Amino acid sequence: MVQRAALVETRNVSKHFGGVDALQDVTLAVFPGEVTCVLGDNGAGKSTLIKILSGVFPPDSGELVIGGAPVHFANPRVARSYGIATVFQDLATVPLMSLWRNFFLGNEPTKGRGPFQRMDTRRAKQVMRDEMAKMGIEVRDSDQVVGTLSGGERQAVAIARAVYFGAKVLILDEPTSALGVRQSGIVLKYILQARELGRGVILITHNPHHAYPVGDRFVLLQRGRLLGSYRKEETTVEHLTEMMAGGAELKELSHELEALKDIPAMAAAARELAAEAPEGT
Repeated sequence: MVQRAALVETRNVSKHFGGVDALQDVTLAVFPGEVTCVLGDNGAGKSTLIKILSGVFPPDSGELVIGGAPVHFANPRVARSYGIATVFQDLATVPLMSLWRNFFLGNEPTKGRGPFQRMDTRRAKQVMRDEMAKMGIEVRDSDQVVGTLSGGERQAVAIARAVYFGAKVLILDEPTSALGVRQSGIVLKYILQARELGRGVILITHNPHHAYPVGDRFVLLQRGRLLGSYRKEETTVEHLTEMMAGGAELKELSHELEALKDIPAMAAAARELAAEAPEGT
């Protein structure tokens, strides 16, 4: 079996902020046509990892590797030039702007030359329709205002736009966190579409129930450290959930809650004993 080359890798990457170890020796690899899910609770280091991969922060130690060679991202523009695109939670859409204008955001195709050069509106709308169709979305009105779309549909616009403009690795930051069950399912379908187009997808999430149906690899972070890395056939959603919650900590919390449930009964029994006791005892 031929081993595929990773699109991007982090090798023993660490990042510190003062005395806080935001990331410590984290290694992962993202392959074409696969979804790598990075799971962790708040404070696990997911946001720091995103910012290193997207060129916002340089790592303090370790290295980023693309095509087998170490690279340095001086800024997000350099990361994008290597084909790494990030869709953040707040998206980069303008609610009062049309769908096709949001798709291009200043990179609209043009026609003509020199002083006669102008925006090619017809081509822009057609490209947008074609790219959205690849994500499984039929656009009825290219002039529809983006603010009227659902959260899942806005995610689709951002994903399709990143793919069209050359993203080889697509980083999705908690794309389902603010969505309901149905809209979350729609976004997960778009993630699978991007995978089928041969992109490497990094899904950042704290929800293993959203990650497991679409994921091929699962990387768990806890307090900045790599807790585990598994292929899908090596784990289950229950195992991932227990790992994230912390098996021992979860059992200890369960015992504490059970003890709290017993307090009212203990108090009632104490009152009964006090009532039955002879006076003066």
